[in-house]
Amino acid sequence: MKIKLNKNDIDSALIQQIERMSGETIKRCYQCGNCSGGCPVSYAMDIPPTQVMRYLQLGMVEELMEANSMWVCVGCLQCFSRCPQSVSVANTLEGLRQLVLRKGVDHDRIEDIPLPMLKSAPQQAIVCGFRKFVS
Repeated sequence: MKIKLNKNDIDSALIQQIERMSGETIKRCYQCGNCSGGCPVSYAMDIPPTQVMRYLQLGMVEELMEANSMWVCVGCLQCFSRCPQSVSVANTLEGLRQLVLRKGVDHDRIEDIPLPMLKSAPQQAIVCGFRKFVS
């Protein structure tokens, strides 16, 4: 007997996996907007932090995976410090980023980074960047 999974079941499983990886409970967010208001890089995100949480609540995981928000987040935890529910969008985005990277999908290719930049950048920045953008 074959079990057919529909898109909602798959998205629900992905959201549960993101919650396990991030340690966050998505449904705790009640959309106050404090995270987006304090985020220093929300201006550069396709989907601002408060909407990231809403997309997850609505099961719109694929849309988030195609957005740049998870790659732009600097992980400063300003969202967490301002959240009245103690929800960290940064941790959630890190979980989403790890989910994408574990599929073997790199955001940046090492070959595309200019050699002069690699030579002049601090080693710690290079290692952190590879950890964040490369599977």
